[in-house]
Amino acid sequence: MRADTIAALGNPNIKTPNLDRLVRSGLAFNRAYMQGGLNAATCIPSRAMLLSGRSLFRADEKLLRDETWPAAFGRASYATFMSGKWHNGEDSIAKSFQTARAIFAGGMADPMKVKLRDLSGDKLGPAQAKGKHVCAAFADETIRFLHEHEAAKPFFCYVPFDAPHDPHIVPEEFPIRYDPATIPLPPNFLPQHPWDNGEMIIRDEKLLPWPRVPEKVRAYLADYYRYVSYLDSQIGRILDALAASPDATNTIVVFSADSGVACGSHGLVGKQNLYEFDSIRVPLIISGPGIVAGQRTDAMCYLFDVLPTLGKVCGVNPPSTSEGREFASILKNPAQPARSELMFAYKNSQRAVRDERWKLIRYPLVNKTQLFDLQNDPLEMNNLAEKPQQAAKVAELLALLEREQQKFGDAAPLTIANPKPATWTPPAMIKTAAAQQSPAPSQP
Repeated sequence: MRADTIAALGNPNIKTPNLDRLVRSGLAFNRAYMQGGLNAATCIPSRAMLLSGRSLFRADEKLLRDETWPAAFGRASYATFMSGKWHNGEDSIAKSFQTARAIFAGGMADPMKVKLRDLSGDKLGPAQAKGKHVCAAFADETIRFLHEHEAAKPFFCYVPFDAPHDPHIVPEEFPIRYDPATIPLPPNFLPQHPWDNGEMIIRDEKLLPWPRVPEKVRAYLADYYRYVSYLDSQIGRILDALAASPDATNTIVVFSADSGVACGSHGLVGKQNLYEFDSIRVPLIISGPGIVAGQRTDAMCYLFDVLPTLGKVCGVNPPSTSEGREFASILKNPAQPARSELMFAYKNSQRAVRDERWKLIRYPLVNKTQLFDLQNDPLEMNNLAEKPQQAAKVAELLALLEREQQKFGDAAPLTIANPKPATWTPPAMIKTAAAQQSPAPSQP
């Protein structure tokens, strides 16, 4: 879910009334990030980082090697529960959660047809059709948990929705719809990415033909926005159930996403890139007792800092391998800083680093560099890397990137001996297939 798809945070073209009320009741982060991915299904490492508190190059994507944060909450006498998408291997569910119901153990599918499974002992039971959208089933089971859990026992509840991942399928009776003609293109829309970023014909990028046509992008966004609004409605059901429960005033609520997605920005459709809204920036809202209400913060953080922060607030000792930094003080004083720099990676083809103002993206396989002044160019539309007056800034950020790589255990080179040509032309057969393709469910 793109970080710019919540009405209360500045998008007048989308309807998200329930996330809006969460924004009004809590603290919204303007600069929260997932660190990237070493495979095309970036949700897998993103969720592994979130739940383990480990960084990209040290996280176990199957969540079997290290204790997770949900398990640490369980060790601290919390009731732990989940319902939703689990794409990190079935065997790790029981290691993290005491109870898990309506589990979608996979990556993507038609959300009206997915069969879901409950945790039985340490294994998932048989798959059963629920006869409804999976997001509604996830909300049902979460509401059931809120009604049934032992009142005197604190709880940790994790609800990883499938929406708004494509295919963008919503129940026909859902009343919110968007007219494509009224949906503006992303301001950084391009018909095609200007060079080969190392992942130009992945499944996600084939969802729309090349060059990207404004009318098709608007239609895609209309479906995507409708799916976000449907997700918002299911979140609203959970928030309503919590508000009616005995735990209404003593529960911290966190909303985030595993990544952004391009939807036409920079000529891309998917999330296999290191641009801000197109992939690595995510929405993050935290609401609850002792947390400032209706405010925003520019403090920079990774997603794998979130559960260390909740652990600090709740007095839960961290797993021994967690390396995220807690930012609990920011929940009371949003003006405080968190991290001063962040680094990002996608496979071996893209690396990036940012500080408070500047961001550098390096494409070593094609010997390309981008430099953006995010203070004046938050949508990354003006590449300054080749301007002579910015040579020192490029060198400075490359050096910072190398230091961050060493810190996080990333050995990928930023320069290679024989880079490929950067110029990229869509193959004719791919163009034809993409033009004819409908967003049918398939495994990434």
